[in-house]
Amino acid sequence: MDDSSFKAMAAEIDGLLGIDEARCSGLRTDSVAVRGYRGVDKDTGSISFPIYQSATFAHPAFGQSTGYCYSRCGNPTRLELENTIAALEGGKKAMAFSSGMAAISCLIKLMKSGDHAVVSDDLYGGTYRLFSQVFSQYGLEFTYADLTDEAALEAAFRPNTRLVFLETPTNPMMKVADIAAVADAAHVHGALLAVDNTFLTMYFQRPFDFGADIVVYSGTKYLCGHNDVLSGFLVVRDEELIEPLFNAAMSEGNQLAPFDSWLMIRSLKTLGVRLRQQEKNALRIAEFLKSNPHVTEVHYVGSPDHPNYQRSLRQTTGFGAMISFKTDTKQRAVDALERTKLVLFAESLGGAESLMTYPLVQTHGSIPAEMRDALGIDERLLRLSVGIEDVEDLLADLEQALA
Repeated sequence: MDDSSFKAMAAEIDGLLGIDEARCSGLRTDSVAVRGYRGVDKDTGSISFPIYQSATFAHPAFGQSTGYCYSRCGNPTRLELENTIAALEGGKKAMAFSSGMAAISCLIKLMKSGDHAVVSDDLYGGTYRLFSQVFSQYGLEFTYADLTDEAALEAAFRPNTRLVFLETPTNPMMKVADIAAVADAAHVHGALLAVDNTFLTMYFQRPFDFGADIVVYSGTKYLCGHNDVLSGFLVVRDEELIEPLFNAAMSEGNQLAPFDSWLMIRSLKTLGVRLRQQEKNALRIAEFLKSNPHVTEVHYVGSPDHPNYQRSLRQTTGFGAMISFKTDTKQRAVDALERTKLVLFAESLGGAESLMTYPLVQTHGSIPAEMRDALGIDERLLRLSVGIEDVEDLLADLEQALA
């Protein structure tokens, strides 16, 4: 798609080129999540935004268009979701993808062969695999560094660095980076800062307020919250990034389908309710785990003894519901996975149901052993995504599983 055709399409579709900030001005996060960007369907008054389950759209006449032509280029249901996400995040434009990995794949299209990226050393194994096994084949270079350490960050830059990719809190060791400091360093070196905000979402953390250029999500997690939709998002702060990312997404065709977009619109309505309850449960469970004689380490950013607790207080409004902890033996970790009844042994996170995973062989199996060892991802480590069940039932289940 050339520049003129993109601008022509954008001119005809409200919100394709970026949201009108005034539309949601003055509304708080919960209200935007419930009501959406456009909210009520203007044609029918439906308060449930319609599912435009159409691959293509008819033109009124030759040389005329409604703005929509083909759902890979734009779909009304997906656009309503995208604009709601952008309004929630405080960004100019959001794009919805078929998974979080698809979103990251599109982000990397901003780089070209010979470019370099600085990446969090502690991050989701699938992201590491995408960078190290896929994009490295096309002449892209990646350096993994502890981005919570300003000296390590500075040492990782090269003259060809074009992107810094930051997870905070990190997965699974829950390290918290200073977003503003990382943004400043990236911009001094002429690089963009992309922040994976999956663990906290815009409800608890707004990276744009601290200088980030792009926010990345696995929408499958907290934004969905029901473990029933795969999705991903890119949100950009400035308009100049919209067109290159739009063209990459349109060319690859990895956008979110209309029905899944509608499910995500539905899910967002309970975002605040879910996250508040999950965080409340997580605070209780973290304290229980710290007092359990069979648990040797607890990593939760909401605990005052977390090494980055004060940093979290400065840049977030909440702590989320992700906890990593170590048992005293490998066997106890394995037994705990098999003995829980209410907490489910399953990959993923962020849903209403509490889930526990074994990072060493599940989410971080793609990470080289030497990197895992350096980070502390070992055979005793478990990762717990706290759900919205009654916390007393969760505590009882964990207690019997660890006994």
